[in-house]
Amino acid sequence: MFSFTKSLTIAAGVAGAFAFGASNVNADTTDGSQNTSADYVVKSGDTLNKISKEFNVAVAQIAANNNISNIDVIVVGQHLTFAEKTSVSAQVQQPATTVVSQVQQSTTTVTTQVQQPAAQPAAATSNVSSSAALDSLIARESSGNVNATNGQYYGIGQLSPQARAMYGGNSTDYNDQLNAMKSYISARYGTAENAWAHSQATGWY
Repeated sequence: MFSFTKSLTIAAGVAGAFAFGASNVNADTTDGSQNTSADYVVKSGDTLNKISKEFNVAVAQIAANNNISNIDVIVVGQHLTFAEKTSVSAQVQQPATTVVSQVQQSTTTVTTQVQQPAAQPAAATSNVSSSAALDSLIARESSGNVNATNGQYYGIGQLSPQARAMYGGNSTDYNDQLNAMKSYISARYGTAENAWAHSQATGWY
């Protein structure tokens, strides 16, 4: 004989099994590893990076699939789909290459502008060389003695009477003789280095 109580028990069991199956389906649809087209509801504390790692779906793809313009902003309760949209994904990724290219170009330009002025201190090196060459000439010609003479040649630079008449240096003042020597070198050789090179080659300048 059919038992009403037994039928109710069976019905309850079927309903429970159906509910369990539905629960399993929902769990599968929220697991990115099971179904990449799942619909996911954003919870408190979620970020696209966190969701990306959990479901193994790229942040850019999630953003493209859900028309998210700012990947740092998602809202609790927002529904996200992981279904692939190839054309949209490609459009999102292409500008990134352009931005990187523009950044690299700007970096190259700034680097070039910064490096160019660095060549200017070479003038200071030249001045040091001129001073060294000048000191070498003075040491060879007179050892720095303002009263040094060698025939008609006189002073720290051993200038001839004709040179002293043009550039000065007839006094015993060291700076007067030095300025006269510099003027002579500038007019005849251009630089102290050239004068020193001539002196080394010939024994005089």
